[in-house]
Amino acid sequence: MSDTQVTWLTQDSFDRLKQELDDLIASRPVISEKINAAREEGDLKENGGYHAAREEQGQLEARIRQLQELLRVAKVGETPTESGVAQPGMILTVRYEDDEDTETFLLATREEGGEGNLEVYSPSSPLGQALLDAKEGETREYELPNGGTMKVTLVKAVPYAA
Repeated sequence: MSDTQVTWLTQDSFDRLKQELDDLIASRPVISEKINAAREEGDLKENGGYHAAREEQGQLEARIRQLQELLRVAKVGETPTESGVAQPGMILTVRYEDDEDTETFLLATREEGGEGNLEVYSPSSPLGQALLDAKEGETREYELPNGGTMKVTLVKAVPYAA
């Protein structure tokens, strides 16, 4: 997230992530105490408890940094109410070139969605970037990881309701 990209979040998601961040920061002393207690057990090379506590601390600090950056660049707002145009916070139904089946997903960050079995695609992903501001019925093209291209048609765009 170092490219300072704005992330769309509902107020509920922002509040939930802020609470998670506050809880993680509050747990820092607990992890430090675990490390200190394990350090006092002796030889650090053979001390599994010490290494486990240090790894836990590393994961905690990484998540804290991730949440701080996400919340720093977050654009908090309500779910879009206008249907028909692909925007973050919309559930999109698309049809890929040469395929009769459709796929439905939420265009948002992973932290925003994920309830139930609804896939979440980032607006910064190749597919998400291609579909941004597309109108229903419009076909766009995006680059695949293998270097090829794929055409996708926006069938439907409706606001997300959590």
